[in-house]
Amino acid sequence: MGFLCSLDARISGSTVRVSTWLTKLLVGFAFVMAFAHGQVRYSIPEEMNKGSVVGNIVQDLGLDVKRLKSGRARIFTEDSREYIGLNVDKGTLIVRDRIDREELCAQVSPCSIHFQIILDNPVELRRVDFEILDINDHAPDFDIKEINIEIPETAAPGSRFSLDSAHDPDVGLNTLQRYTLNPTDHFSLKEFSRSAGTKYVELLLKLPLDRELQEEHNLILTAFDGGTPQKSGTVKITVTVIDTNDNSPVFNHPIYRVSLSENALKDSLVVTVCATDKDKGSNGEITYSFSKSSEKEAIEMFNINSDTGEIKVKGILDFEKSKQYELNVEAIDKGGLTDTSKVLVEIIDVNDNFPVISVISFSNPIPEDSATETVIAIINVKDIDSGKNGEIKCTVNSNLPFRITTTSSAFFSLITNRILDREIFSEYNITITATDEGSPSLSTNKTLRLKISDVNDNAPVFQRHSYTAYVMENNSPGVSIFAVTATDRDSGNNARISYFLEDLSVNGVSASSYISVNAESGEILAIRSFDFEQTKEFNIRVKAQDGGNPPLSSNVSVKIIIQDQNDNAPQILYPVQTGGSVVAEMVPRSADVGYLVTKVVAVDVDSGQNAWLSYKLHKPTDRALFEVGLQNGEIRTVRQVTDKDAVKQKLIVVVEDNGQPSRSATVNVNVVVADTFPEVLSEFTDFTHEKEYKDNLTFYLVLALAVVSFLFIVSIIAILSVKCYRWRRERMFHKSGANLPVIPYYPPLYADVGGTGTLQHMYNYEAYRTTDSRKSDLKYARPPTESIISLDSSGTQTIGPAQKEKTCAKFYEVRANTNNICTW
Repeated sequence: MGFLCSLDARISGSTVRVSTWLTKLLVGFAFVMAFAHGQVRYSIPEEMNKGSVVGNIVQDLGLDVKRLKSGRARIFTEDSREYIGLNVDKGTLIVRDRIDREELCAQVSPCSIHFQIILDNPVELRRVDFEILDINDHAPDFDIKEINIEIPETAAPGSRFSLDSAHDPDVGLNTLQRYTLNPTDHFSLKEFSRSAGTKYVELLLKLPLDRELQEEHNLILTAFDGGTPQKSGTVKITVTVIDTNDNSPVFNHPIYRVSLSENALKDSLVVTVCATDKDKGSNGEITYSFSKSSEKEAIEMFNINSDTGEIKVKGILDFEKSKQYELNVEAIDKGGLTDTSKVLVEIIDVNDNFPVISVISFSNPIPEDSATETVIAIINVKDIDSGKNGEIKCTVNSNLPFRITTTSSAFFSLITNRILDREIFSEYNITITATDEGSPSLSTNKTLRLKISDVNDNAPVFQRHSYTAYVMENNSPGVSIFAVTATDRDSGNNARISYFLEDLSVNGVSASSYISVNAESGEILAIRSFDFEQTKEFNIRVKAQDGGNPPLSSNVSVKIIIQDQNDNAPQILYPVQTGGSVVAEMVPRSADVGYLVTKVVAVDVDSGQNAWLSYKLHKPTDRALFEVGLQNGEIRTVRQVTDKDAVKQKLIVVVEDNGQPSRSATVNVNVVVADTFPEVLSEFTDFTHEKEYKDNLTFYLVLALAVVSFLFIVSIIAILSVKCYRWRRERMFHKSGANLPVIPYYPPLYADVGGTGTLQHMYNYEAYRTTDSRKSDLKYARPPTESIISLDSSGTQTIGPAQKEKTCAKFYEVRANTNNICTW
């Protein structure tokens, strides 16, 4: 391009290389330099203060200030960073930015910076070079803070080990000059120089190393420069002595003694064995194990951690199987060096075994009459624990009639403590408790089921002290009346009860002719049919006997009450009906209303409501002159007698009981309405003829009925037999009043003085009482069989021997006022 470009350089002690980037920049601006007229060079120290004047460009380049101003002088730098500034007004160059030689040139020396001063009109380009002089502003420095070196303890003296070098960015005398080491007991330094003139050192081993004596050596390496003032840098050197396997493991104790409870859980720590090895690293790593000389049983119960030496429980310990274990432990390092130790494990007994109860002998069942102190069972109790844990105490339920006695150290006897009674408790669940003396104590229960065998010591007992049974009269033979039940607290045959009838006398006859008792069930049966009118009640005695040996028995009284049935019709006691005469009652025509004509007296041999009698007239006329008392049978007038009333009146009185079904009887009462006795006689004559006519009619009717009955006698023999039997009974029962039995009868409103309620047949006393006490009277009456007024079949008047006509009239007058009849 026809221009000259020159570059000055200074070289001190080494070859200076020009930066390729700077060269490329200068080539790029070559066209500008074609107008340059000259250049200038300055030398300045680094780190000058900003604003410091480093040169006068007007003087050095031969320019004036006007030209700088007119040419608009300015600085151009290749890296666009202006370290130097131009003061156009004064024409001086000043420091504009901090200049760090190490930043600009590093180790290159000399170090220069270049820029151009450009002028316009005309264009001029002036080059300015600045050489940056180094000052000692940096101390030697190591890249790392600490140097670690590992040296085996077997390293021979004279061995060398490289060290990191220090760096000083300064140059010349200001850069690194020498090294020192402290301390120097085992090591020293040996310095070396590189071809570039830099220095480095190596560490030299002076004496043999022993890791077991000193595992680590701490050294200080110091680097110094040559500046003024002198600066230095240090680094710590740590020398680690690498171990070699020159020591065997050693246990802390030759014998380890340990006490361990037998209830120790699995993986429980027993002991930790510890061995030490002066070596380090893999040479000092120890592995623990049980030696082959250990007992097999011990190895099965324990295991050992090969790394930590912890021995733990592996199996289930049992003091009763083994009281002590011996373990041989071996420690071995990586180099194969070993040491051994012994571990003695003593097992401590705990109360972990329950007593065991065994029944050697057991008497079951036992009779309830066994004497006290009777041995029931022999018991053996074992506890395999030791000491207090194996000492046993035996007890039974305190509320039972039994207790435990000690036979020997392990044998116990169960005996009776009180009298037994099977009827109270037929069996016992005896809980035997065996308790050891451990803390806490353990116990075992065993239950024996003891049965008490029966002894016949209880007699049968009836549910009640006496019984009352009821049976309806006219019962069928063999009917069940009642059942007695007895219980026996014994069991088996001793409680098997049989029932018997004790032979007592009932109405002079053996009770067995009335009653029988089922031996198995106690059912009382009637042997025959009962008649309430003959026997109202009787007592029997039933015996209950068990099947024991000897047997026991008890008896009970049973009262059998016969209940009445309505099987008897009422019987008319008065007026008496006779076959040959007619009895008539006389009523004066002047009789007032309520005049007592007569009284129908009837009895019923039944009892209760079956004997409650009621009286009523059968088919009374429309204008009835008489009425009968429903309860007392008194026939009274209900109105005044009139002339239209017939002289003779025939009343039919029906007497009916209250039974179900009811029975009845009828009686004809002849009444004559007349004031004088001759009228009575004439009327009775008509009664007699009428009666004869009716008797004849009755005869023919009976005859016809007999003929008809005869035609059916062949086909109904059985029925006729029953009818005849009943007819005969009725005939026997309904004979003349003198032959009637004494039958209790309680007519309404009449007092029973004799206690039987029946009018006595031979001696009757009648009390006649009206509302007016002055008309009351008491008389003795003859037997009812004697007629007061009677007519024989021929109509001839017959008067009783004790009375005449006046007496008869007085008799009827007195009876007309009768209200009550009392019988003694």
